[in-house]
Amino acid sequence: QLQLVESGGGLVQPGGSLRLSCATSGFTLDNYAIAWFRQAPGKEREGVTCISASGHFTNAVDFAKGRFTISRDNAKNTVYLQMNSLKPEDTAVYYCAAEGGGQWYRHSCALAENVMDYWGKGTLVTVSS
Repeated sequence: QLQLVESGGGLVQPGGSLRLSCATSGFTLDNYAIAWFRQAPGKEREGVTCISASGHFTNAVDFAKGRFTISRDNAKNTVYLQMNSLKPEDTAVYYCAAEGGGQWYRHSCALAENVMDYWGKGTLVTVSS
């Protein structure tokens, strides 16, 4: 059964850090780029960052640059999102998603919901004092 399961969310104070994990099963992670999205209360879901299947290419939106780092361990079928210097506006449900099926994803990735093949159910991150 194909699954992406996020974990690592929770309550953290402003300025703190969290590392989210996306554990995958049921498909060959090596063939897929992985993206992280988030949805804040009352807002649309938005892309955060993504990593190519090879792990050699990453992309991130402006608010994530310099604070959030995506990485992957294909041997463990897991992708990580390290989040530092967290702000209250980072409060959201964080989702990982897989995109793949072609050579392009070997060295590229896209932060577009409509190209994602598989989704996790999300993990809640709350940044509050």
